[in-house]
Amino acid sequence: MTQDDVVTIGPLDLAAHVDEALAVQAYAFGLSDDEVAVRRQIVLRHLTYPGARALGAYTGSGRLVGFVYGMPNDRAHWWSTVVEPYLRTRDLDWWLDDSFVITELHVHPRYQNRGVGRSLITAITDSADEPRSILSAIDFDSPARGLYRSLGYQDLARQVLFPSASRPYAVMGAALPLRR
Repeated sequence: MTQDDVVTIGPLDLAAHVDEALAVQAYAFGLSDDEVAVRRQIVLRHLTYPGARALGAYTGSGRLVGFVYGMPNDRAHWWSTVVEPYLRTRDLDWWLDDSFVITELHVHPRYQNRGVGRSLITAITDSADEPRSILSAIDFDSPARGLYRSLGYQDLARQVLFPSASRPYAVMGAALPLRR
């Protein structure tokens, strides 16, 4: 076992390390340089919101191999304005209130299926003051959706269309603390 085989979870100054974090996301999702540039601006804007925080997954040599960030949800934020009509049709829009939203969670493919994503999401939600958490994920039976279900997230809305996304998303929610 090398020092790069051991991964620890710790604080992440995401503004200072946004390019490293987005490199993980780009590798995992196959994003273009233009897509990364757009996401960079979005991440930096999100970090100005009250309560926004991030955690990183680091190898023994200090390399960032995963990250999560989120914040208390605000109905005025863009994401909420897009998902609210989908939730309202099912009388579930109350999930948008008093919730901690997981904005992004990404793990380098080499470090997936090792509990890194689970450790990141449980650590960040364990520090939340809100009684529940919400997130969105591409709406297909992916390992990420399986992870979220195993933690107690349930589908609140499916086939949610974001203006900039080519594929539909599912909005999921879970009571906090997350199931272990």
